[in-house]
Amino acid sequence: MQALQIYEGQYHIAKVEPRSFVDGEGVRCSIYLSGCPFKCPGCYNLHAQKFTYGELCTDGAIEDILSYCEADYIEGLSILGGEPFCNMALATEIISRFRARFARTKSIWVWSGFMFEYLTNDQRRYSMLQEIDVLVDGPFVDRLYRPNIPFRGSLNQRVIDVPRSLESGTVIDYM
Repeated sequence: MQALQIYEGQYHIAKVEPRSFVDGEGVRCSIYLSGCPFKCPGCYNLHAQKFTYGELCTDGAIEDILSYCEADYIEGLSILGGEPFCNMALATEIISRFRARFARTKSIWVWSGFMFEYLTNDQRRYSMLQEIDVLVDGPFVDRLYRPNIPFRGSLNQRVIDVPRSLESGTVIDYM
């Protein structure tokens, strides 16, 4: 599958939401990275599937994202897509700078079409996985769509407590 060979992306951001109430618990800053090879039928974010959609990310844009996260009421950063694990150059830079500024005082949530088990067996992706707190994994499946399930688009997707899952060696649900 093509997605397995794509790591770096094109360094584009489709959208930044400085204050989101739907992309994880509490009020969060959400960034939508451009580019996704999964092309899930029924995807609501078709434009963001293109790796060059939106704006080329700059150092200033990353600083803006981090400054949005500084407010006490912001609980953390949410990274969606597109596919963050096919945009690792940009995602890891943002995550690294976020952790340098906030350590573990604020959380990082990531949405991915990849399954947790696959990410733990891909060394390049595993290094990024270790830095996040919550992973919503699995491709969007249109026939499993439900409008009001928290933080997921379809019933097959899982909301995973990443640190506890990595420590135990088994998937532990966040909620």
